Amino acid sequence: MEEKKRIIKKVADSVVTMTELVLPHHTNQLGNLLGGQLMHWIDICAALASAKHSQHVCVTASVDRIDFHHPIKLGNVVTLIASVNRAFKTSMEVGVKVYAESHIEGTKKHSNTAYLTFVSVDENGKPTETFEILPETDDEIRRYEEALKRRIARLENRNNSN
Repeated sequence: MEEKKRIIKKVADSVVTMTELVLPHHTNQLGNLLGGQLMHWIDICAALASAKHSQHVCVTASVDRIDFHHPIKLGNVVTLIASVNRAFKTSMEVGVKVYAESHIEGTKKHSNTAYLTFVSVDENGKPTETFEILPETDDEIRRYEEALKRRIARLENRNNSN
């Protein structure tokens, strides 16, 4: 029987950067970006990062959390940066950092952080194995280790709710 060669990819190989402009139809009555619109952008950016890592279509399995640190205003430029924090057998945790920039004010703020889990699927929509991931920097190693803790908590939560 032929042994399957394990491919290991670097975290840097999965990075996706997306840029959006906040237009009037993206905002609420206060002129702030709608949370649902931001969640949509986060989901797309994270899906692209997981697909880039796994070389398969990836579907959202869960959204662990989205933290809202600062409001994002009409006219702001929103930059989303996603990367795979850790890969498991078929699933991956993806972290997304969101920055809001006002070109008029000359400011840039870290406005949001999100953690999502994606599953790599084959052409029939069935889960398929993904590649291992190698964290290299101190920050990548920290996120890699924290991703395992979040996964354990997520699985315990799932088992307790059944």
